[in-house]
Amino acid sequence: MDDVGGEELAHGGREQIGRKIGVLCHELTVRPHGAGGSSRGLSPWERVQNVGVLTIGEFSRLTHLSVRTLRRYHEAALLEPAVVDEITGYRYYGVDQIPTAQVIHRLRELDVPLSDVQRILRTPDPGVRAALVADHLQRLEDELDRTRAAVVSLRRLLRPDPAPIDVELRAQPARTVAAVEAVVRGRDVATWYAGAMAELEAAVGAAATGPPGGCYDNALFEQERGHALVYLPTAAPPRTGRVHPATLPAAELAVTTHVGEHDGIEVTYGALGTWVVENAMSVAGPVREVYVVGPRDTSDPAAWRTEIGWPVFRVT
Repeated sequence: MDDVGGEELAHGGREQIGRKIGVLCHELTVRPHGAGGSSRGLSPWERVQNVGVLTIGEFSRLTHLSVRTLRRYHEAALLEPAVVDEITGYRYYGVDQIPTAQVIHRLRELDVPLSDVQRILRTPDPGVRAALVADHLQRLEDELDRTRAAVVSLRRLLRPDPAPIDVELRAQPARTVAAVEAVVRGRDVATWYAGAMAELEAAVGAAATGPPGGCYDNALFEQERGHALVYLPTAAPPRTGRVHPATLPAAELAVTTHVGEHDGIEVTYGALGTWVVENAMSVAGPVREVYVVGPRDTSDPAAWRTEIGWPVFRVT
């Protein structure tokens, strides 16, 4: 096991006896906490009398951090021993380091990166420390949300008999809308969408004549980078900032409705694509979405409704 290495075996023999009889073979070097240099060596008697010093194995058992982990934290200057034997390199820790080790243990259990752990430990401002921890907890919550959404999608996919979807063929006339558009990466769409929609709502406000929507080029799905456009319908599209008038061309659409949050929407996309193929149609042009009910309407994701429209034409 990691806790029983040469360093700790020596502690269990010569070093432990030395503590009792006051005789040690080597001078130790005191390394101040958080510093890389050394100070004066402790005399054997001073070392024995320093009852606050623990061997690495004792410290490991008290903090539930393995010896290997403690060595790694020492090398990373995250948790440096209070005392290091100059000749053998054996590490000794102070009892006052136990709370710090416990904080590190909890942060690492939360998968906080070592660099962030160092920042949390080294900043003297409690507010900054709290903010760093809060940021990481938010990332964990976001990851948990993604995991839950993936589970929901898997359950839908693994059902023996998936529920059939309702598809409507709809002729969409050309119309001019207030839009924001850009070439974006697939992983950035959600962040980009939030900023673009905020600008649209500020520019259009109560003059919106319907729910927001978006158009997404095939390259965004196929190449993970492509053209995206989000819009709000309005009688007189303004031109301000990134907001400008844009014309959505007329199209024949196969339309179905995705129920719930947008994570997992690919399941509905797959079902719609299956319907298109089975009905001898082919997709032509960018996918369209209409956010009939979304975050701007309710904070309950279960109530969200997203229409997915694929431009299609018959191939027979």
